[in-house]
Amino acid sequence: MTGQPTPPRAALVLLAAGTGSRTGHRTNKVFLPLAGRRVFVWTLDATAHDPGIGPVVLVVRADEVEAAQAVLAREAPGRDVRVVVGGASRHASEWSAVQELLPSIEQGEVDVVLIHDAARPLSGPRLFRDVADAARRHGGAVPGRRQPGLLHRDGLAVRAGEAVGVQTPQGFTARELVGAYRAAAEAGFEGSDTAASIERFAPQVRICNVPGSSTNIKITYAEDLFLAEALLARSSFDVRRLGPGAAGGS
Repeated sequence: MTGQPTPPRAALVLLAAGTGSRTGHRTNKVFLPLAGRRVFVWTLDATAHDPGIGPVVLVVRADEVEAAQAVLAREAPGRDVRVVVGGASRHASEWSAVQELLPSIEQGEVDVVLIHDAARPLSGPRLFRDVADAARRHGGAVPGRRQPGLLHRDGLAVRAGEAVGVQTPQGFTARELVGAYRAAAEAGFEGSDTAASIERFAPQVRICNVPGSSTNIKITYAEDLFLAEALLARSSFDVRRLGPGAAGGS
């Protein structure tokens, strides 16, 4: 008797090929300790129990492949994570991950790709589900939050109008994402983020906004690590209690 076919899943790409020099550490910031775990491992924890997410691709620099594998063996044993070498830019790193996922996409095992900054450890599980669901409905989804009270660059006057701070994960239907990145490669185009390539080479894809989270901070400076640890402490160090809809995560 033939069982039911396995529904396609959302692949998760973790971008970790930067340097993180602004934290003041020589170590890549995603490998820094945060409440007893490495920064990027918190995202693996947040998505570990979601059967709709997988495979996972971790993009690192060539000289950090062994370090990444060692962390995974120690802090995420049993989790199927593919480690690939990124490029000289964010766009090149994303393209490396997409190419790693090509067989799974072409075989219909992956229908959505979620691309996430590994330096955002406190997104919480619901945000990944929300973005994946919205991407399936609309073609693309990007989380964001209103940013009130921003100042002009040339003075201290408060800017008029409304600004939105874009977060990750950004999610897109897999086949459209592959087509956009192939077209970008042929044109020699490099986008500032995933949405830029979609907007230019797959204009038929509707990119919708998904409510982001106040806990979804990006580790950029050393003090961000202290803030992240305080947010984890408030959630009793349970990353599943962070993100949209969680206490203090809206």
